[in-house]
Amino acid sequence: MLVAGVAVVAAGAAVAAAVGLFGGGGDGGTAHAADLPPKTATVTRETLVDTSEVEGRLGYGEPVALRGTGGMVTWLAAEGSTVTRGKPVFRSSGEPVVLLYGPLPVYRPLSPGVDGPDVRQFEQNLAALGYDGFTVDDDYTGATAGAVRQWQDDLGVSSTGVVTAGLVAYAPGPIRIAAHGSPVGAPAGGTVVSYTGTTRLVTIDLPVGDRDLAVPGAAATVELPSGETAQGTVATVGAVATAGPDGGPPTVEVTVSVADQRALGDLREGPVDVALTAGSRADVLTVPVAALVALAEGGYGVQVVDGGTSRFLAVETGLFAGGRVEISGAGLVEGLTVGMPS
Repeated sequence: MLVAGVAVVAAGAAVAAAVGLFGGGGDGGTAHAADLPPKTATVTRETLVDTSEVEGRLGYGEPVALRGTGGMVTWLAAEGSTVTRGKPVFRSSGEPVVLLYGPLPVYRPLSPGVDGPDVRQFEQNLAALGYDGFTVDDDYTGATAGAVRQWQDDLGVSSTGVVTAGLVAYAPGPIRIAAHGSPVGAPAGGTVVSYTGTTRLVTIDLPVGDRDLAVPGAAATVELPSGETAQGTVATVGAVATAGPDGGPPTVEVTVSVADQRALGDLREGPVDVALTAGSRADVLTVPVAALVALAEGGYGVQVVDGGTSRFLAVETGLFAGGRVEISGAGLVEGLTVGMPS
């Protein structure tokens, strides 16, 4: 559930109006001892951080489909297992489909005479697997084909020196098998497996109206069902809105990364609460929200208490957070005593 910051501000204004009833207006005026507030607080200097709590889901992110190019599924990496570079994701008619890293798919056969960024991507992977004798560049040469034949021989497949989509599948990095799309014995022409990354993260369906709460790079605190917390960072904020659940407002997907995966314990998936940092102000003067006084001439002030007398000081308000409010104005200093309602 979202705890909207505007509700805090509205509550502060209501309290301020009520406090103003006993204070009267004017800045710099004095009050008799009988007009002194029943309680006091101190003006402090601190960093205010305004957070809003939203619901999220701990997991590995949305699965991505990996399709086969034909044949029959004869083996699948286990669900929940991790597959790294050079290892098979599945086998089609006994032949391995090997994972390599990179953003480009295999969209054409690679053989001598072919050039382009897809060649460089493949050669970078081949070199990372320990094969040499070729130059990593955009050109697929006879030397590249020679290294590929050695690699194919080590894999136990036909040593053609040609790389096809039947041999290689690309992903950004190591993958976790999320689900099997085709069982062993089924055609390998559709989605054979779906996969995610190997790092747990939090996904939030954030109402579009609250999108400003999520700023890439901003801090976020994840509260687990156990009550334990983990510190995270807003990683991505979606730019495409989708219909909200049960007819609710449209939402965008927000992801929160957690660098210290150990802080998440052994929980792999589940609902979590996330405190997003909606705003912060460093090194500002603050008072409890209830200390604000609605001045007769308009605006807000605080009732400064000095011994047996008091006076009202006009203030400008800033960020509201955690029951306190940022204030500024002439005559305000750290350590001042201000009035509070009973």
